[in-house]
Amino acid sequence: MDLGLNGKRALVSGATRGIGRAIAETLLAEGASVSICARTADGVAAAVAEMRELAAGGTVYGHATDAADTDAVRDWVAASAEQLGGIDVFVHNTSGKPARDIGGWATNFQIDLMALVHGVDAATAALSDGGGCVVSIGTTAAAEHFATGANSYSALKAAVTNWTLGQAQVLGPTGIRCNVVSPGPIFFEGGDWDMIRQHMEPFFDQTRQAHPGGELGSAQDVADVVAFVASDRARHVNGVNITVDGGFLKRVDY
Repeated sequence: MDLGLNGKRALVSGATRGIGRAIAETLLAEGASVSICARTADGVAAAVAEMRELAAGGTVYGHATDAADTDAVRDWVAASAEQLGGIDVFVHNTSGKPARDIGGWATNFQIDLMALVHGVDAATAALSDGGGCVVSIGTTAAAEHFATGANSYSALKAAVTNWTLGQAQVLGPTGIRCNVVSPGPIFFEGGDWDMIRQHMEPFFDQTRQAHPGGELGSAQDVADVVAFVASDRARHVNGVNITVDGGFLKRVDY
């Protein structure tokens, strides 16, 4: 199936590793040009060098950007729009480590939610020039209580989901679709679930067994769904939260 992403111009935040990296690589493989951002300059440079080998007709740019600095986020969007010649897809993937104390909430608020709000605001003019789409990465932890000590993560991801889906109504008339893709537990080397497997094996096994298929998802599982949602094939998909969790959540959606 041709997704119609060839020649599209996409921004993906937090994309040097894990889910964000898989999304950027998948869009590149489909022929899109991509601009990524992450906090460390060395990490961005290394990721861009590696991803350029995967580009199928497009190219990739990278920017060292602290997502907690909303001015820096807006600068990344502006610079990327100039480099790419416009924006067709905006993927918000940045998320702070779950705060276990009150002081950490403010930083996570900036990284998880306000980076999205400012990023979309800065990108709106370009996205509405011929239509575009916003995809926010949510989490199944926003729908059900999961694990202790992660309250800031779950609560702020719930805010990300609510705000993004609301923008489907606000920005829809300008031709911009807004959707959320919410992963369940996702395993990739060096990620949180890799650390849990190494240091909290009983909890890891319990979570794995809670999946009907008996395994956690991969970053590529999420990236494939994001690519579809961002594509012309999903032109009539707007204002939805798509769960990618292998049946981990036990709720029944209607």
